[in-house]
Amino acid sequence: MKCFITFNEPLCFIGLGYCGTIYAPGLNCSSREAFAAAHHVLMAHGLAVKTLRKYGRQELQIGYAPTGRFTYPKTHSKEDIQAAKDMMFHEIAVKEWEWSVTWWSDPVFLGKYPEDALEAYKGIVPDFPAEDMELICQPLDFAGQNIYDGRMVEMGKDGKPVFSPELLGFAHTHMKSPVTPEILYWMPQFLYERYGKPVVITENGISNGDLISLDGKIHDGCRIAYLERYLQKLGEAAELVPIMGYFHWSLMDNFEWACGYQERFGLVYVDYQTQERIMKDSGCWYADVIRTNGECLF
Repeated sequence: MKCFITFNEPLCFIGLGYCGTIYAPGLNCSSREAFAAAHHVLMAHGLAVKTLRKYGRQELQIGYAPTGRFTYPKTHSKEDIQAAKDMMFHEIAVKEWEWSVTWWSDPVFLGKYPEDALEAYKGIVPDFPAEDMELICQPLDFAGQNIYDGRMVEMGKDGKPVFSPELLGFAHTHMKSPVTPEILYWMPQFLYERYGKPVVITENGISNGDLISLDGKIHDGCRIAYLERYLQKLGEAAELVPIMGYFHWSLMDNFEWACGYQERFGLVYVDYQTQERIMKDSGCWYADVIRTNGECLF
């Protein structure tokens, strides 16, 4: 074993399980308690990295896999690009710290929490010792991110970033998440520019209302259309910044947190009554993507 990820989406179990009751453990903590819990998750990440480096019998590649509130620019203008960065790295960090990219990645890669967020929550965030930050900021080999969608942003007339209105009838997944393939073009660039590490898309995929057709197969064309668009954008990003890898979520239909078994993300269909597995059309299609390393997409 050469590759490790320490934590998957700590934002979710902190944001929905400590700050709320949707996910386990459902504590609905105070803000100060939630900040402390998040900090200890990051310390656990740092300790895990140190332990892996110490006891690994070969050279390891180590990262971790947060997610977040992601944004992308409406146009390729310098103003809109800056607006998208400002919204994601600053505005969201201040308004929704538990879902921000910077709160969960700045300490890991830069050794400090975002200053604007610290100022916004002054008096609530505990005083964390310098040795804690040293533990958290361990050398990593890649910047992982679970990315499914993002919000389009433009520079407002007042020089401040604003969300662009969603178009009528916008495409969405079975979970009502917007379909925004542009996010896999912009996010790797934003992450690499800020953290200087090769990027791994540690999760991406679509929940679909899959049905078994009369021929006994699952013709999930929507999943194929989704992945074609997202992977093409990732391919464009790979021409600009180093992309180490991409992981599709998921191999087969799974137990999806608080949603239970009602959301189907898999390339393989699972009949939960009989436990039969059926390869979906997307699974056969994705086998060609793997076999050609994505060349069949272009």
